[in-house]
Amino acid sequence: MQVSWAELLAQIDGCTKCGLCRARTNPAPGEGDLQARIMFVGEGPGAQEDLQGRPFVGPAGQLLDKMLAAIALKREQVYIANIVKCRPPGNRVPTPDEAAACLPYLRAQVGLVSPRIIICLGATAARYCLGGEVRITRDRGKWVQRKGVWMMATYHPAALLRAPEKKREAWEDFKSIRERLRAMELEEEEQDDGKSANAEPGEDT
Repeated sequence: MQVSWAELLAQIDGCTKCGLCRARTNPAPGEGDLQARIMFVGEGPGAQEDLQGRPFVGPAGQLLDKMLAAIALKREQVYIANIVKCRPPGNRVPTPDEAAACLPYLRAQVGLVSPRIIICLGATAARYCLGGEVRITRDRGKWVQRKGVWMMATYHPAALLRAPEKKREAWEDFKSIRERLRAMELEEEEQDDGKSANAEPGEDT
């Protein structure tokens, strides 16, 4: 049985399934368009995210906003979440147990949003969404389709801040995202045109 958004957010807010809850200021569940075509998944909250209870609001989030704008998307048009909802101490990588405790929340979010595209930002998101064998430097920019959803891994914005030379590759990935979205829009327009052409005279379309 699918939970509602209110139920899911209440579960995340009161979660004590792993030790990350003990040091958190606020969980950062996710935010954005609840019916977004595209969902971005990162690793976990940082210092600013922990303070504000929102994902991707620190320096990496500001870069993500700019990357979205470069492909004509606003933050409000996508849904943004993380593998874990509470900040790991020192921004370390979440442990497998921490990720396992939090993944049901992410799966519930995917079920509620029903995105047509999921972009994994960084190695941790790619590992848990696409499989442990995925390597960002080798597999970034490659599309795979699972259960009707197109998925791709790319660099986490924080990695781009540490290694600006990777921004060119990330830009290629984001251009590919733009092309995928455009292809979906054309497909939907063709389907709508087909429905209109098949409508009986006088029938509402």
